Amino acid sequence: MKAILLASSFLLLLYVPLWVMGFRLNATASMPVGVYRLEDDRLERGDMVSFCLESELAALALERSYLRPGLCPSGVQPLLKRVVGLPGDRLAFGSEGVRIDGRLQPSSSIAARDNLGRATPPPVLESGVIPAGKALLLSDNHAGGFDSRYFGLVPLAALRRARPILIFNTQGD
Repeated sequence: MKAILLASSFLLLLYVPLWVMGFRLNATASMPVGVYRLEDDRLERGDMVSFCLESELAALALERSYLRPGLCPSGVQPLLKRVVGLPGDRLAFGSEGVRIDGRLQPSSSIAARDNLGRATPPPVLESGVIPAGKALLLSDNHAGGFDSRYFGLVPLAALRRARPILIFNTQGD
């Protein structure tokens, strides 16, 4: 028991400074597993970004284990997603999935049920032009990802570019 406490204390002492320096660990299936560093660069389509979900859906995400407890003000871990739509892009939302400027995004259809058979939150996206100050974020080719399909557009001011530092091969190749 003492060894576990000592190891936990050591990891916490290591984790906090790395967190403050902008390093994040992604262990979820919706983006590549690895270590990322947050940067304040100007965002572009295709960038990976980190942000805190601050809507009422944060509590649901925690309750259903879509997200783990974390250091965001809402009590959940930060999310890591890809920017697929920016202000001025035309968003079309339909049964086949999400289209940006006419291009269907991979694995972007809305699931009626999550992987445990529970009803997913109702879609909040609406077709139209993405307004100023907002971005559409999706998971990388992961149909079950918890992303803008379920929590909507995200303020650009809440996003920070996440540059991969070390990506782990989890497929056993």
